[in-house]
Amino acid sequence: MKIKSFKDLNIWERGVKIVEDIYAITKSFPKEEIYGLTSQMRRAAISIPSNIAEGFSSAYNKEYKQFLYISLGVLFGSNYSNCDCCKIKVYK
Repeated sequence: MKIKSFKDLNIWERGVKIVEDIYAITKSFPKEEIYGLTSQMRRAAISIPSNIAEGFSSAYNKEYKQFLYISLGVLFGSNYSNCDCCKIKVYK
């Protein structure tokens, strides 16, 4: 199968799944976190498939790789935020 769009990439589909999961998880966060941790985690999650899509549109392989590395970095940062949530008992 020829990849014609970023939507054909498994990694982009996984990124979208992360967005869905983060939105579901943060839905149960306390209201006082709406402008803090909730917003931060949601924006970070959205940036993962967004960076994959933006990088795919690049005409240069090196630039595309850079966008993938940015997505990977955001993923690690999101993982850290999840660990923080467990420590401060934000989850209900």
